[in-house]
Amino acid sequence: MKSSSRTGLLAGVDIGGTKTAVVFGMEDRVEWRREFATEPSRGPQHALDQIVHLLHQGIEERSAPAAIGVSCGGPLDHKKGIILSPPNLPGWDAIEITGLLEREFNIPCRLENDANAGAMAEHRYGAGQGCKHILFLTMGTGLGAGLILNNEIFYGATAMAGEIGHVRLSASGPMGYGKQGSVEGWASGGGMAQHGAETVRRAISEGEHTSLATSLDTLTARDIGNAIQKGDAVAKRIVQQTGERLGDALAILVDVLNPERIIVGGLALRLGEDLLRPARERLREEALADSVAACTIVPAKLGASIGDIAALCVAAAL
Repeated sequence: MKSSSRTGLLAGVDIGGTKTAVVFGMEDRVEWRREFATEPSRGPQHALDQIVHLLHQGIEERSAPAAIGVSCGGPLDHKKGIILSPPNLPGWDAIEITGLLEREFNIPCRLENDANAGAMAEHRYGAGQGCKHILFLTMGTGLGAGLILNNEIFYGATAMAGEIGHVRLSASGPMGYGKQGSVEGWASGGGMAQHGAETVRRAISEGEHTSLATSLDTLTARDIGNAIQKGDAVAKRIVQQTGERLGDALAILVDVLNPERIIVGGLALRLGEDLLRPARERLREEALADSVAACTIVPAKLGASIGDIAALCVAAAL
């Protein structure tokens, strides 16, 4: 991968469907950080105002950065700096975020898909170091993949490469990326909550006890993760199913792209081997044996800080 062109203090903005973080630091080190709930239901202006406010605060408490990097789920136009209606950010339609920030701060700004940004960060500083061909899966509220092939981000003809979340795995199933039975529906945080709720309802109807019954109407992936730590059998089944569906998606990626490493962020950091073990087992069942043997499946090494480092890497690449 090409070396970074920016040095000195950088600013990063990591926009997610659940939370948004604004950070200042060097490319591989966060020195100042603030976050807030994105609350997509309130529309984009609420979050944009918060981003601008926190960037001003960071400049006052630190100093002006050399560049601002923005990491956000796709689809987006990274060349024009426009966010294009991501499924986990309803209402964020044609948001010209780099233009807004450049006018406000008179500092160069770059927008990148969060999966590509995460792939950059892991390739330089995390589990992808030393590899030429890696895939990074976001696996948060939504699910996408950043592709680094021959040490370069692979964008595709319209910069839409890596949207594995849109691929349909089954004719019916949980909704993700506007499509029933999609990879995002089965193997993202939002999707796990959907099919998890069905699993909980079925368990209750069959007289099985589960601690998830009390949070059924507001069930989240975090609830399921907390329950599995307490030994909840229903939570274990939900995560097992999520892992198997993740394995189906990994098999597609391995057979088509033949990577040497797939790095999984988000849920993999919290659920660990409870999620990755069934994913690897399904991958071995479904993909070509030689390709599977050449590829390792690991959690993101940068851990919970990956979104922050990823946004700073985007700034550094300007």
